[in-house]
Order: sequence, then C-alpha cells, then structure tokens
Amino acid sequence: MCGITGIMAFNLVGRMNMIHLAHATRALEKRGPDFQDIYHDQFAGLGHRRLSIIDLSEQANQPMWDEDKRYALVFNGEIFNYRQLRAGLEKKGVPFRTQSDTEVLLRLLILEKEKALEKLNGFFAFCLYDRKEQTFLLARDRYGVKPLLYLHDEDKFIFASEMKAMMQYGIDKTLDYESLYTYLQLNYIPAPNTIFSQVKKLLPGHYMVLSGRQLTIEPYYQIPRATTTNKPLPYEEAQEHCRQLLEEAVQRRLVADVPLGCFLSGGIDSSIVTGLASRYKPDLHTFSVGFRDEPFFDETQYANLVAKHFNTRHTVFSLTNQDLYQNLNDILNYIDEPFADSSAINVYILSRETRKHATVALSGDGADELLGGYNKHEAHFRALNRGWKENMVAALYTLWHILPKSRNNFISNRIRQMERFSRALHHAPAERYWQWAAITPAGKALKLLSDNSLNQLNLQRFEQLKNTWLADIPENESLNDILLTDMKLVLPNDMLTKVDLMSMANSLEVRNPFLDVDFVNFVSALPSGYKINRNLRKRLIKDAFRNMLPPELYNRPKKGFEVPLLKWFRNEMKTLILDDLLAEKLIREQNIFNWAEVTNLKRQLFSANPGDVHAQIWALVVFQWWWKRYGTDK
Repeated sequence: MCGITGIMAFNLVGRMNMIHLAHATRALEKRGPDFQDIYHDQFAGLGHRRLSIIDLSEQANQPMWDEDKRYALVFNGEIFNYRQLRAGLEKKGVPFRTQSDTEVLLRLLILEKEKALEKLNGFFAFCLYDRKEQTFLLARDRYGVKPLLYLHDEDKFIFASEMKAMMQYGIDKTLDYESLYTYLQLNYIPAPNTIFSQVKKLLPGHYMVLSGRQLTIEPYYQIPRATTTNKPLPYEEAQEHCRQLLEEAVQRRLVADVPLGCFLSGGIDSSIVTGLASRYKPDLHTFSVGFRDEPFFDETQYANLVAKHFNTRHTVFSLTNQDLYQNLNDILNYIDEPFADSSAINVYILSRETRKHATVALSGDGADELLGGYNKHEAHFRALNRGWKENMVAALYTLWHILPKSRNNFISNRIRQMERFSRALHHAPAERYWQWAAITPAGKALKLLSDNSLNQLNLQRFEQLKNTWLADIPENESLNDILLTDMKLVLPNDMLTKVDLMSMANSLEVRNPFLDVDFVNFVSALPSGYKINRNLRKRLIKDAFRNMLPPELYNRPKKGFEVPLLKWFRNEMKTLILDDLLAEKLIREQNIFNWAEVTNLKRQLFSANPGDVHAQIWALVVFQWWWKRYGTDK
C-alpha cells in the first residue's frame, strides 16, 4: 500500500510544473511512511511513497525499473495472485531480483501491457512509464478500492493518489458546481468528477494510455449481470461454491511480511472473514470499536462473542463522545475533497488504534452492496413485491411526514424510514433509487445554493451525469439492477473512499475478501432471490456460513457504523457551527450557500424534530472546513 504521483510535460510550461514533484510526493507521506523516491527526466516525473508490506528489502522500493532502464513502475496496492503470476513468468524465462508483487506487476506489464490487467487479482492504482516511447499506462482496480486522480490540459498530464498531492502542482481550483450539487445530495462526489472542474477520477475497471498529448481511456472489466436465460446453479450448490471462493479469497489476503489482523464489528460480514482467517492464522488479532456513551450504537458485545467463538486475540477500543471530538481536527484536516460520510470518524479511530498492533487489516467491505445487506435493499425488494403492509405505509405518507423523526432512538428512526419509503414509492425505479441513496432531497440541495452558485450550476449536465450513474436501472428493474448500481456508485465513491482515506491517514492497509474478483463474478451472476427475500437479507452468505457462526448473530438488528452526530452538534460543536463554519459572515463572503436556508437548517438542528438534518449539517461542516483549508488560494 502506497502513494503515487507523476507528471508528463508537453511543453516548457508543463516542464515548469516538474519542480512540484517532490512536494506532491511528500504530501502522500501518510500513505507510505517507510520510503520515498522520485524520478524525473526532461519530460516525465514519477513519485512514490512506500508502506512496506511484501518484501521489505530496499530492492523492492519504487519507482521500480527493469534492467534496461526503459520501463518504470509506481504502484499502490497489492496483487494477491502474484506468486502464481510469477511462476508463469519464470517458465517463460523472465528473471526476478526481488520477492515483491511490484516486480511481478512490472514484468507482466512489460510483456502484455493492458492485457495484463485481466490476470490481476487484487486492488491497485499504478502508472507504467515507457521512457523510450514517452508513454504512460495507468489503471485502477475493478471495484475502486484504490483511488487515482488526474488532470489533462494542453501543457501537462498529472496524476496522484490523493487531491492534496494534486494541489501541490498549483492546479486551478475552480469549483465544479455539478459536483457540489451532487455532494449536497449524496454527501460524496462520484467518479469521474471531483470538486474541482479540471481534476477527474479514473473510473474503476478502466485504464488510460497517454501517448504524446493524446489520452485514451478504456474499460477492461465490467461486473457481470445476472441473466434469466441461463439456468442458475441450485441454491445449495451456490452456497458451497460461495464458501469455497470466499475461503480462497481470505487465504490469498493473509500473505504479508508484517503483522496482520481483522476488523471485527460483530456483524455477519466481518465475522465470516474472521472465522475463515482464524483457520489459517491461529494467533489472529481482531479489533473493534464501541461507544461507551451510546448504547444504541454500540455493538461490541457481538464482536466479543465472535472473538471468543474463534479464539482470536481481541482488542476493543471503547470510545466516548469526547474521544471522537478530540480526533475531529485530524480527520477533517486529512479530507482533501468534500466527503461527509460521518462513519469515517469511526474508521479513522479504528484504523489508528489497529495500526498500533498491525500494518494490515482484513475487513468485510463490499458484502452489503454485493449481496443486499442494507435497509434500502429491503425497501427496494418490498417496492418490487408490494403487499398490504407496503401499501398501508405508502397510504400513511402524510402521517409519517408530520411525526418527529431522528436516528437516535428506535421509534423515531423507524418513523424516518417509513417516511422515506413511502415518499419514494411514488417515483420511477431510477428516481426511487436516487431518493433512497441521497441524504438530502434534490429540492433542498438546490435551495442551499446561493444565486451565484445557481448561475454556475448546469442542471442539464447534472441530469446527464445522474442518468449515467443510474444507467443500470431499467423501468422493469430487478433487485440485481439495484445491487449493480450500488457496486458501481456507492461502493467505490462512498464506502471504499472512506476506508482508503481513513486507513491511509494512519498508514494501515485494509484488504477486502468480499471484493475478490472470482467471488464478485460468481455472486453477481446469481438470481436476486439468492441474495434477499422478504425475511432475509444477504441470504446466500448467511445460509452458507450458518454452521460456522454463533447463532446469536442471526437474531440481531443491523445498525450500521454510525456516530452520534446530533449530540455533538448540540453540545461540543455548537460554537464551531454557529460562530465559525456556518456563521453569517463566512456564508455571505463565500457566496456559495444560501444564508436563509442555512439558517433554517440550524433552526431545525436545535428543534424537537431534527429528522436527518444532522447529516445535512455535517455535509456543510465538512465542506466549510475543507474550503478554509484547501478550497481557496491563500
């Protein structure tokens, strides 16, 4: 796991940006604290920060060159099948001087260029530089575990793992107002856009070739779609194949030359990963985080149960609201593009504490999107299979709308869910998905923008982007269409971004067995009924591993990985919100947000009926903090 950056200059103006290469590389220090190196010639430059995981020797440092000094590679990620790939290359007479997966990738790319991507099982972002041809080959892994940002203009091409490195090159910081509008709705900015109009994100499963000034972007992978034409594997056989593929995926991810452990929330996904890993690593160390002050959000009793069941060395990090607040500055300072999934706070602290014991952690990320684990997936299922209960909830929309709603206790949270469910039922499938994916409705997000922002917002362009993101949901959608959209929209842009940012802020590598390509390809092609029915979410893996897990896990509610924001905002953060980040002076000077609407949100925050306002306030807090630190030229 590392940080990468680089530049290709097309002219003298572009070459002047080469002086920023060292600073851009240094900006990625937390992604790779173990070693830094840069290379540059007349037109190209590469920078690398290393977090040593496999082959800790100096020979495995990057940029890594072939013996002829024609090709150089900077690489962020892990190739889990590198030993098999190496064996195949050695049979062809290819020599090796290290035991690293980096060298295997380098040799394979030299021989096969972009065709090599189909053979890789892992997560990655990399750039291969051909010094003779003066070309870059860049790629991002299939599901977007690792980020890759880039800028391409008439003078240069630059790329980096994080926006903070991109900004070291003195890029133009003009806001992309379609991205801002999207952010206010989703609390994140989906690829290929970023908050800056000139900077883009490479989509997962794509590669780029830069030759001369010409940049070509192509897909090399698509998540398989389930079909109704082929007879599916019988359900019992699908369970067996699921067990086999996931066990192989976990095995592959246990290879490391540094201490390795598992995140363990006590949910089904992390418990399965822990159980499988413990078969091959008897001294497995597991880690979980809990809330001493917030019993509603605390799930450590289940994590302790699983740890005892599999006899792991378990560590619980028990937090108070004050613990969370004390880490707020560090977390917000590291977020270099507006990103307001509040569970990032938990991931940051879990990663920081885990890093004291291990350099690599396995997690259960991806299972919910792949197999139907969220409340919204059950909602989609019920929308597609309506009975009297669903019709009654829809008919009572007016009641849900006026009742008090909050996430902070069971009853008010259930009312909040009923209101969202009934409101979205009246829309077409794609729009219904968007409403359940969004934190803030489009109309409210629009009201939040100032007249200046509205004048620069191109709603037609936004609708085109939205249609692209929702292109996999037809009028006669199935649940598999919803899961596929989650895999391409929510997973890479929210869930994996959160884990990458917060783990890398603490120099911790996180591996995701559920995102093994063999497992994803198999599960994606199965009928949706194997994944969710009226009584059970994530049906396939719950049934497949029922005999391995403690039975208590099957009778517990799914709470998610949330933080108690509302109490924060009304207590510890009240002054910061009212007198600083959302103060009238700053809002009016920025001329980005509508002061009257911000005032309404603050009024709702301190009312008896806060609803989801804390999530909207958090989006504004994150943006304002980012704006003051990164978004303006000092």
